[in-house]
Amino acid sequence: MIPARHAPLLFGAILSGLMSLLVSGIATARASGLGADYLGLWMSSWLAAWAVAFPVVLVVAPLTRRIVARLVDDA
Repeated sequence: MIPARHAPLLFGAILSGLMSLLVSGIATARASGLGADYLGLWMSSWLAAWAVAFPVVLVVAPLTRRIVARLVDDA
């Protein structure tokens, strides 16, 4: 099991990985179609997107949590 202190890092890795996988898959399909080279193009696009998304999520997630905390009622 992974120690709890690594939870924010793991959260960021999973969230950014799944979201960039989904978005890059849709964008690749729209840009190039679902041809024989689709999977290779998608994986290449996904790795590039994840390389950007992962650090961005790590920076943006705490800010987003603070904004949400201000917007919701504590009661």
